[in-house]
Amino acid sequence: MNKKKEPLCDDIAGDGCGLKKVIGIIGGKWKIMILCVIDNNTVVRYGDLRRSVFGITNTMLSQSLKELEQDGLVERTQYNEMPVRVEYSLTKKAMTLIPILLQLKKWGEINL
Repeated sequence: MNKKKEPLCDDIAGDGCGLKKVIGIIGGKWKIMILCVIDNNTVVRYGDLRRSVFGITNTMLSQSLKELEQDGLVERTQYNEMPVRVEYSLTKKAMTLIPILLQLKKWGEINL
């Protein structure tokens, strides 16, 4: 029997492509590194993220966190203390992405 191979994307340029959506959400230089730091620490504060993601600017970190929050991957919790304390953690949605990122990591270790 000739089993049909599932394509990565039926319409590579189309908005319905799941792979294109994923790359749009976690693509770029910083987002996966931010997710890794939060995953390693469970809960992390902004300053700790800034120190852990080598080379990222405050502007890029702030923008990336906002986008990750809007996309439902990072949860931001603000405590009304003085000074204000803000913590970031992964959402349940993001936790389902971690095993996939681990597979990509393993592939990179073997093939690159």
